[in-house]
Amino acid sequence: METTPGSNQMTVPQISLSGGLSISRIIKGGWQLSEGHRQQPAQNPVGDMEAFLDAGVYTFDCADIYTGVEELIGKFISEQKKKGHAANIRVLTKFVPDYDALQTITKSYVEKVIDRSLLRLGVEALDMVQFSWWNYEVKRYVETAHWLEELRVQGKIKTISGTNFNTTTTREILESGIKLSSLQVQYSVLDNRPEKSLVDLCLKHQVKLLCYGTVAGGFLSERWQNQPEPIAPFENRSQIKYKLIIDAFGGWNRLQQLLALLKTIGEKYEASITNVATAYVLSRPAVASVIIGAGTARFLKENLHCTNFQLTAEEIESIAAFAHGPEGDVFDAERIKDGPHGKIMRYNLNNI
Repeated sequence: METTPGSNQMTVPQISLSGGLSISRIIKGGWQLSEGHRQQPAQNPVGDMEAFLDAGVYTFDCADIYTGVEELIGKFISEQKKKGHAANIRVLTKFVPDYDALQTITKSYVEKVIDRSLLRLGVEALDMVQFSWWNYEVKRYVETAHWLEELRVQGKIKTISGTNFNTTTTREILESGIKLSSLQVQYSVLDNRPEKSLVDLCLKHQVKLLCYGTVAGGFLSERWQNQPEPIAPFENRSQIKYKLIIDAFGGWNRLQQLLALLKTIGEKYEASITNVATAYVLSRPAVASVIIGAGTARFLKENLHCTNFQLTAEEIESIAAFAHGPEGDVFDAERIKDGPHGKIMRYNLNNI
């Protein structure tokens, strides 16, 4: 059996993407650690990362616009190097050019952001850069993807991927000659937008999906079963975001019906609602990994139980019968700047 970069045996399955990058099927998310996400920051974020690593989660997700997170992971990597445990750590960061910079973007702009990520993380090459684009009316995303490819050839990037591109734009990038190893998208039983057309495209081009929002910011859990519908103010930005998804899914009463189903299925596996919701997404075609957006390692053992069982075809079908979500393709609703989803986005955080 393979071992983690730490001292314990690996408990989390791994998977290889096209291009050869190996990642864990559970990924430690970073958005929840960013400044401004929650009122109270994590007490020991670097120690929490080590707990994930020791549990077999050696893949960490972040972004240039997650304020302070690349630096935190860089500190974590530095500490693990001293212990001789850093060799298998994989960091999946993002390149998210500012909304106001899209029209005038240059290769120099792109390279400055990539160089800054390299410096923050303290690495010679970025394991993965997940490319994002705010406004499809500015038709420069293919050109920018090719600049990232040039930086890959130069050795600054190992793997190029995408984040939140819909089917049409993903197809444009692929057909331009860029080989995307993966796409990071929101995907859950509450949000099945990837299934409308993106999954088929990804299967055709061997592009894997890395999925966030699989437990809807914690709403897919026992905590919210048989509870009254929450109202603002919410605890953090995740709850604001995913309450909108619940509304598009069909509302609070329909969510309660789904939670009851997930609870019943989970009893068979001694698994939580969160476990079943995560296992469901892991079972879907083209899905490589799910991103756990835990701010701390407090519920790490419980969260990882989702990899210890497999849902039956009948159970998957019963959950899929509930699947629904916002209208349109992946991230289309969030891309409307003055819409309810778009209003919670932060469009200009790179400041290059």
